[in-house]
Amino acid sequence: MITWLAVFTGGGIGSLLRYGLSRLVLALGVKGAFPWATLAANVLATALLAWMVLRMQATVADRPALRAFIGVGICGGFSTFSTFSYENFLLYREGHPGWAIANILVNVLACLAVFHFLARSS
Repeated sequence: MITWLAVFTGGGIGSLLRYGLSRLVLALGVKGAFPWATLAANVLATALLAWMVLRMQATVADRPALRAFIGVGICGGFSTFSTFSYENFLLYREGHPGWAIANILVNVLACLAVFHFLARSS
């Protein structure tokens, strides 16, 4: 039961972080078709998950609630595949297929690069 509560709490925190990041990007006046806030959220959530998996293995290995809190809860609430998919659909529908393809490639490659970089430096 404690692991379920950890996921619930972490998911709430991750969702608030995601919302806050979106508000920050808007407040900074970032405009245009490219969904910068979603890219930032996905890369930052991937970095947190990579850090946990690669750097904290010994710390979280015997603490399933902490692992679930960070990995499933915070990272799951912070990153957003559904928004990523919706934004790509909108880009395509609004006549920006190049931006949709670029968004897909940049999100996937940047997140893989984060894991690769952190794995090499550990």
